[in-house]
Amino acid sequence: MRHLIAIVALLICSAGSAIAAESPNTADSTQAVMDRTFQRLGAEFIKNGRTDGMSIAVVKDGKAHFYNFGSTTRKKTQAPTERSVYEIGSISKIFTSLLLAHAVNEGKIGLQDDIRRYLPGEYPDLAYEGTPVRIVDLANTTSALPDNLPNPFPQGKVDPDKAPFIALEAMKGFKQDQVYEELKTAKLSAKPGTKPQHSNLAADLLGRILEKIYGEPYETLVARYIEKPFGMASGTGRGRAADEVDGYNKRQVAMPRIYDRAFLMAGGLRYSTADMAKFLAAELAAADPAIRLSQQPAWGDPDDFAVGLNWTLSKTVDGKPRLRMSGSTFGCSSYIEMYPDMDYGIVLLANRPGETQNEMQDLANKALEEIWGKPPALATLEKGLQADGYRNAARVVAEVKRKHPELHLTEDYVNAWGYRLLGENKVQQAGGLFRYNAERWPKSWNAFDSLAEAYEKLGDKPRAIANYKKSLELDPKNQNAVEHLKKLEAR
Repeated sequence: MRHLIAIVALLICSAGSAIAAESPNTADSTQAVMDRTFQRLGAEFIKNGRTDGMSIAVVKDGKAHFYNFGSTTRKKTQAPTERSVYEIGSISKIFTSLLLAHAVNEGKIGLQDDIRRYLPGEYPDLAYEGTPVRIVDLANTTSALPDNLPNPFPQGKVDPDKAPFIALEAMKGFKQDQVYEELKTAKLSAKPGTKPQHSNLAADLLGRILEKIYGEPYETLVARYIEKPFGMASGTGRGRAADEVDGYNKRQVAMPRIYDRAFLMAGGLRYSTADMAKFLAAELAAADPAIRLSQQPAWGDPDDFAVGLNWTLSKTVDGKPRLRMSGSTFGCSSYIEMYPDMDYGIVLLANRPGETQNEMQDLANKALEEIWGKPPALATLEKGLQADGYRNAARVVAEVKRKHPELHLTEDYVNAWGYRLLGENKVQQAGGLFRYNAERWPKSWNAFDSLAEAYEKLGDKPRAIANYKKSLELDPKNQNAVEHLKKLEAR
């Protein structure tokens, strides 16, 4: 099954090796290649209708480069610039978590603190079998809290073009303390600290807690600790409304801008690529102890999949650390990633929501490989798999690792690679990769679910059924396996 992490982390076009010591002329040629690559990929992105306008900022060795495409509005042709302002969605959570890191370093709060210490009233249900929600759980996405509370989104059948307007109207009616009243009866979905899941509520509560311990509004804290030190313009309020892009959904319907404070700490900040380039430069330099703290693993294993303070942490196929985050609002998408060992980072902003954030990640990864080349470990692995016909991927991987010990494969990387091959109708090859995953991670329901899908496409009904059943045994909640088994066993 192509589950969320695999979709969001399409790592097939992975980071290349860090640039070796080269002559001065090579640096100039690298810049020329970078310019050509982004200009071509950006133009194709617009031509293929993935968004109306897009702005890109690349920071390499402390220097910012900007690329802009399309139009900021459908009302007329108006090219974006590095000063065009976009809603950055859930990337706002990184800003809120950076404020938390400052508060921790100043001794104002502890990451292991029970969040109820900082909330008004009693909340007996904010614990699961005796395990409370901690401050760190709010920032590493493992709080197990509901996604939105109060929930402004309309229930039942609603015209998707009207739903955002209904939600914003509902937000306007929220009372200041309504979230606390509803929180008293909210239920946790799992034990806190065990499983990452998206929660705007977690970020909102974290922002409210920070306001309480500092005795100042969130906007003031963002300005003091982030915007002013980094040289960024304000990302709150309506002061730059004239520079804001118009956002549209996938049907090209104009979407409302989000100014309501109910969404601010979780996804309501808005910046230009000029601003975000400064943010990227500061994050890459990591001179501030708070930045370093926010980038450290707070859940999981960075060799596989981990979360810092709202940064997703992983490694490239050649073992280099990688940090990323994406976001989406009603009318905008954002994607940011960094490779500290390469002193390289990129942020992409677009005026189209949803799937656009994943498509921008694809663009970023394609550009990286085109500019700096495919890592030798990956090139050797691909050649070996092709020569083997993908029949025994485990043996090929072992052989490549002897020559390239830096080769680093995760379940999600291989899973995404397999689905790319499926998309190219290379089912046998995809099956070979899925078999490797099932052998390498025998307790993964998703590995067996993906393998079952390959067998199903090959027409091998017995093996498809056996692997769907194995997946379901590992995760009884896997509805994908349930649905496919019903179809296969009914034939």
